[in-house]
Amino acid sequence: MNVSKFLKSFQYAFQGIVYAFREQNFRFHLLAAIIAIIAGLLTGLSQTEWLVIIIVIAIMLTLEMINTAIERVVDLTTSEIHPLAKQSKDLAAGAVLVFACASAIIGILIFLPKWMNYFT
Repeated sequence: MNVSKFLKSFQYAFQGIVYAFREQNFRFHLLAAIIAIIAGLLTGLSQTEWLVIIIVIAIMLTLEMINTAIERVVDLTTSEIHPLAKQSKDLAAGAVLVFACASAIIGILIFLPKWMNYFT
């Protein structure tokens, strides 16, 4: 194993994260994650609930990065508007939307009962 190449791979990965921060949608999902973490701290989540929240946040941010990567590759391969290029980008964006909706439902299922108990 080449240690230098291994360490360099982390540098590339961190650069990818820096690229993600430049994306408006990634920043939006990051803000939502921060709000969920603050709400979790204020609500007093169980260890299992924290596990679910952390996994959901990680998957959401990862999906957003994959979506951005797909968009970049499609833009690199063609400068013209092609139906398959549009479908690829729309499918990737749709995957993010599906998981964002599922994440919202998971958040409601975790937080709402705790908040209902607090106010009753």
